[in-house]
Amino acid sequence: MIAQDPQTDQKATIRAAFDRLRQGAQAMALTTAAERIERLKRLQTWIEANKITLYKAMYADFRKPSAEVDLGEMVGLMSELRYMIKHLKQWMRPQRVPTPLSMVGTSGYLKYEPKGVVLIIAPWNYPFDLLIGPLATAIAAGNVCMLKPSELTPHTSAVMKQMIADLFSPDEVVLFEGDADTAQAMLELPFNHIFFTGSPALGKIVMTAAAKHLASVTLELGGKSPFVVDETANIVKAAEILAWAKFFNNGQTCIAPDYLLVHESVKIPLINEVKNAVDRMYGPDAATRAASESYARIVNPRHFQRVKGLIENAVAKGATVRMGGRTNADDNYIEPTMIDGVTDEMTIMQDEIFGPLLPVVSVKNLDEALRHINSREKPLALYLHSRKQKNIDYVMDRTSAGDTVINDALIHFTHAELPFGGVNNSGIGSYHGYFGFQELSHRRGVLRRDFGTMKFLFPPYTNRVKTIMGWLVKYF
Repeated sequence: MIAQDPQTDQKATIRAAFDRLRQGAQAMALTTAAERIERLKRLQTWIEANKITLYKAMYADFRKPSAEVDLGEMVGLMSELRYMIKHLKQWMRPQRVPTPLSMVGTSGYLKYEPKGVVLIIAPWNYPFDLLIGPLATAIAAGNVCMLKPSELTPHTSAVMKQMIADLFSPDEVVLFEGDADTAQAMLELPFNHIFFTGSPALGKIVMTAAAKHLASVTLELGGKSPFVVDETANIVKAAEILAWAKFFNNGQTCIAPDYLLVHESVKIPLINEVKNAVDRMYGPDAATRAASESYARIVNPRHFQRVKGLIENAVAKGATVRMGGRTNADDNYIEPTMIDGVTDEMTIMQDEIFGPLLPVVSVKNLDEALRHINSREKPLALYLHSRKQKNIDYVMDRTSAGDTVINDALIHFTHAELPFGGVNNSGIGSYHGYFGFQELSHRRGVLRRDFGTMKFLFPPYTNRVKTIMGWLVKYF
């Protein structure tokens, strides 16, 4: 007997699942608002009933504290579900558009229809929210979905696989666990839309695969998001927010502040206040911080070595560790760390950090800060702390970012009335709330003739017809 190639078997299984989804897409597209809302409520109920299981899974994967599961995975997702349930019926209604004078006798409207079969590929840093959030949005828009969670968080992936099996039929939603080979097998299929969250490098691979089938994409990527503090900022408040936003989830957040740009006149006071905030949050000494139940871990040894290497490279090239810097490979532990005196030649200022390291860059004025920001790819988020509106306007007018938060950080992700997404290297497309419904829908223009005709413009093109056309060109 000839042994079957496991990879070939998996490809065949994925293809069969895709074909079944495609067969079910039409029925899903015809679901009413009430039927889609019922599916969203099922998700709500399941999540509420299995929170403890999710806490345990994410703790097992990278020691994520239950409070950070709630804040980073649950608050935004549950709020999003409630928001969609409340507004979905309204979103699904045809939207009338104005009738221009040249279109007298017609009426036009927009009809939102599903994209069809959607592939959702999620990362490991927020393994639940970044898979189930896009899924909920896709369901609200009437799509069927294939899901690929990260193999780096296997406990959470297993819980989600059970959830999908409990809640959906295989012609509506399917989930496959696996590594890069699994993702590659999926990307070979002619999906109608691909929703990917991850690094810009992998986003380019996804976009290349989508181009082969002319599939639309939503790419939620990343980059080096700056945290700017000018000389007018409330230093204590900015430091507390910075410490929380940087070290939440052990810095493994796509919208985490990636580097600090601080006015030279307030640099030392800010550094000292960040230290004070870290002492309050995680403990005043190394032993207490290492034992803190409020501090997550790097997801695996490979990423631990990568982040540790960023510290070593910076120090070797002349940077100074102002706080933290201790590591423990046995526990994938890296202490909350601040590194001063960094330069663009250091790896820490070239790549997205995705860990608990905060590079500090001192600037003389806003123009110097803007040169740092605009010399890089457009970030996913830009944070600005200032009490001077003129400075805020100056930065806003001279930068581009996926989103911007003034005098806070991270919280925009859970704002249902704002789109969330990147720009260029940090992403394509946006979602959350109505913006997500639009993103996962095709906006179909419909024009209906109610009375009259354009017969007076049909051939033959007499002088009279030409005169009328001239009027149309000039006045309509």
